[in-house]
Parts: sequence; structure tokens; C-alpha cells
Amino acid sequence: MATKKKAAARKASPKRPGTKKRRGVKLQPTELDAGELASVEPTPELDALASAVEGDGGRVLARYREPLGGKALLLVSLPVETISPTPFQRDVSDSHVRKLTRAMDKTQRFLDPIIVIHEKDRYWTPNGNHRLTALRELGAKAIIALLVPERSVAYQILALNIEKAHNLRERATEVYRMYKDLAGFSDDPESTYELEFEEPALVTLGFGYAERGRLAGGAYNPVLRKVDGWIDGPLPGALAERERRAQKLLALDDAVNEAVARLKEKGLTSPYLKSFVVARINPLRFIKGDLPGFDELLDTMTKRARGMKADKIKPEDLARSGGAPEEGGED
Repeated sequence: MATKKKAAARKASPKRPGTKKRRGVKLQPTELDAGELASVEPTPELDALASAVEGDGGRVLARYREPLGGKALLLVSLPVETISPTPFQRDVSDSHVRKLTRAMDKTQRFLDPIIVIHEKDRYWTPNGNHRLTALRELGAKAIIALLVPERSVAYQILALNIEKAHNLRERATEVYRMYKDLAGFSDDPESTYELEFEEPALVTLGFGYAERGRLAGGAYNPVLRKVDGWIDGPLPGALAERERRAQKLLALDDAVNEAVARLKEKGLTSPYLKSFVVARINPLRFIKGDLPGFDELLDTMTKRARGMKADKIKPEDLARSGGAPEEGGED
């Protein structure tokens, strides 16, 4: 009988066309239809936010609910000078801004509202800094934005940022800036921010890039992903451990750079030298069982890099290594 009831329930709620259940996705969307999205119950918090917009020289164009979670949002117009990028996101790409300004010049329209959150007397945009910069360059005085009431959403929104594909350095730097900002007020463990940080290796690389901008992170990322993990305990305490791990990584990078210099002295030149050295000193490919810990692996690789004999490396060894040049690699 129970089986028949479950079958009847499935028939009563047919799967919508185009829907697909992704692994790890727990969202149960609301049943709001298009006509119900404009219906927003007034709340003190939302009214205060609307008043702040008006006080800052902007206007509330609409109140509505987004269709997935039914959360209330404000569609607003704001003076461009009241908006800044979040302090933890990547830097602006001049080439991307140039493309945007040309597209806006051609269409004579601004059609893609940015996302903002209210922070004291300012507005942060975690997704829209390139569009904001383009509008400023074109001399616009106002911008259209979706105002999200919850500050915490700013970190999550970065995962939706598709204006320009991130390379490894940009992703890691963005994670580092978020980490530093969150550690100022959050006592949650790192794993709470798995969506924002993506993976432990990216956090360590971010701390490494903060110390050494030309760190060839792409050479070390595959290794770190095998042995790095989330750190337990409150974020402020975990920050010190991330700094320590980054110093381990930089010590390895120093040893690898020394090995690369010895190979160059021997006359071996290639954009793949650093990747070649890292692959040569990496013991993971020979390990069948349990992997070593973070410290053990990096100490082993550092020791191997310092002991690498350049006279034992042949040009054909390097030729077989292949691969792409490392981002921010050899000078």
C-alpha cells in the first residue's frame, strides 16, 4: 500500500521540463509563479534598507522575491560614487573593462544590473566591479543594482561571478582576501566556507601568493590538492596555520628555483623547467597506499629539490616532460 501511495505522489508532482538533480544540491525551490514574485511583505529590516537607499541619493525601483528561495530583494538605482568592490575580490582586468565599454557604447544601454550589499554608509559589489568601472569610464552618474539584504551572501556570490574566467592566481588571491576578512569576525571553521574557499589547496596557495606574487602556483597545485585539508577550529586560529603552511610552500619554491637555476647553468632552457623539477621530486606517483601528510610531503620534496644533480639531467628528459609553461613561472 505504501509503495502505491509513493507512486501516486510522484505522478501528482511531475518533473518539470529541463530540471536535473545535481549531486550535492539540496535546494528545494519555492512554488512561486511569475505573478507572485512581485508580492513582498514589508518588514522593518527591508524598510530600513529602502530608507538607507533614499538617504544615499538613490531610489528603490521595485521590491520583489527571487524565484528559488523566495528571498526579498530590492531593485535600486544608486549613485556610482557610493559603490566599491568588496575588498576581498580579484583586481579589475583592463582588457575586460575595455570590451564592456565598447559593448555599452555600441548598444547605448546598460542592461545587466550589478549586485550590491549595504555596508554602513557604502555599497559593496561582489559581482559587478567590471561593469561599475566601465560605467565610470563612460561618465555615467548612476547605476542599476540588485540590493541583497544579507551581508554574508557577498562571499557566496563570488562563486557565481562569471564575468571573466579566473586563473589560478586570481582564484587563490580572492580566497585569501575573503579568508582574511572573515577571520576578523567569524569563529566558524574553514569547512563552513567550503563554497567560498572551494578547496584547501586554494587557501594555502592564496597565502603563498600574498607573500610572493610570482609564485608558480600551477606547478604545486596538483600536489597540494592531494595532501592539504580543511583545518579544524575557529577561523582566526586556523589563519596562523595557513600562514605556516604557506611558508612551507615558499621554502619548497626556493629549493625548486635553485634547482631550476642549476639546470639553466648547464644550458637547459625551457618554459617547463619548474614543472619538470616539481614532477621529478614528487614521490606521490610511486605511492600506492596512504599518502603522507602535508609537512612530510613538502619536507621530502624540498630536500629532493636541494639535492637534485643537474649533471644527471639530460635534454631528452626535459623534452619528454611536456606540459604548459607555468603561470608566473621563470623570469
